[in-house]
Amino acid sequence: MMRAYRWLLPHPLLTIVLALVWVILQNGISAGMVVFGILLGIIIPWMTSIWWPDTPKGFRMGRMVTYTFLVMWDIVVANIQVAWIVLTVPNAKLKPAWIVVPLELKQPEAITVLAGTITLTPGTVSSDLSDEGHSLLVHVLHTDDPDAVRDDIKTRYERRLLEIFS
Repeated sequence: MMRAYRWLLPHPLLTIVLALVWVILQNGISAGMVVFGILLGIIIPWMTSIWWPDTPKGFRMGRMVTYTFLVMWDIVVANIQVAWIVLTVPNAKLKPAWIVVPLELKQPEAITVLAGTITLTPGTVSSDLSDEGHSLLVHVLHTDDPDAVRDDIKTRYERRLLEIFS
């Protein structure tokens, strides 16, 4: 029974999210749209499950929730900082930098979350992952101390992701 359930619903949470998003996008709730949303929520994960990696072992959801709130807060703060830089710092005085962040993370999912976090935070963009997966290349809009930015990424984000994906 469990095997049939896993075959039909390889990613149950994604099924629920897809069904809810479909109903929300319809701008009105009807029985037909709910049923169609559920069908889409079943069919899309089922058809794409062959390309999905296995679920990471040792994933800590509670820590991920706190990490998500931390990232949302950092996005708000970074938006204000970037707005201040754009309004007050002349282009000639900008100090952009390319920073190599050595990684302790080994799981591809954790590295992806870190790269996404960096890119989502205004003023920084993760640009490249080394071939071996040992370092991440990050571009910073404006910084006086590239080493401090690297250390901040490692302590603020990577350390927490090591705890989440351990």
